[in-house]
Amino acid sequence: MQLFGVDIGGTGIKGAPVDLDRGDLAQERHKVLTPQPATPDGVAGCVVEVVRHFDWDGPVGVTFPGVVTGGVTRTAANMDKSWIGVDTAALLSERLGGRPVTVLNDADAAGVAEMTYGAGRGRTGTVILLTLGTGIGSAVFTDGRLVPNSELGHLELKGHDAEKRASVKAKEEGELTWERWARRVQKYLAHVEMLFSPDLFILGGGVSRKPEKFLPLIDGIRAEIVPAALQNNAGIVGAAMAAKATKPAMAAEEGPG
Repeated sequence: MQLFGVDIGGTGIKGAPVDLDRGDLAQERHKVLTPQPATPDGVAGCVVEVVRHFDWDGPVGVTFPGVVTGGVTRTAANMDKSWIGVDTAALLSERLGGRPVTVLNDADAAGVAEMTYGAGRGRTGTVILLTLGTGIGSAVFTDGRLVPNSELGHLELKGHDAEKRASVKAKEEGELTWERWARRVQKYLAHVEMLFSPDLFILGGGVSRKPEKFLPLIDGIRAEIVPAALQNNAGIVGAAMAAKATKPAMAAEEGPG
């Protein structure tokens, strides 16, 4: 079965059809830059562009970098503040010609994909996925069940939101070496570990493509630490998985034939 996933990020918006039997992209993803300012209207236009690139006609799953409940955006730390309170699922459905759209937190989507197909598959206990990118997203699982919208990137670290010190954006803006950045990530992981005592950390986002650059530099963490197996495609895969929930309802509405 193929369904479509779109991953909205602070710097880029990417999407592709996903083969849910394999848990991988069915075609090479299409990516556009996130408009600045990242307003609902501008971002919605980019989502439409990504979906139309594939001539996709069917349910779409979409991730958003913030708290999402019932399809409504509640926070927007790395997006325009005009997103707060927007029924994002309804907005995108309207812009996509009425097709069903499911919206969820970006890290939650990546986490569900990793727990189903990737580094967390078959793991029990407490597993925490952290996506390191423009910000820091988090997905917390206990015995495979998601605790949604955890937003651990906003824990305080050295008097700041953790993502302001330990995200990839913080590394790039501060021109930090891998060693200095790894020390910040280590302090952040130690703080999260103190609060949650996880059995496993999965580190995702684009940086998961080069774990050899920083993972060996992190020590003093009791939990096992592994890179995301689906790397930066985990959000797209998780979004498509969320879209699957709308598929039976659509089939019932369309009826036989």
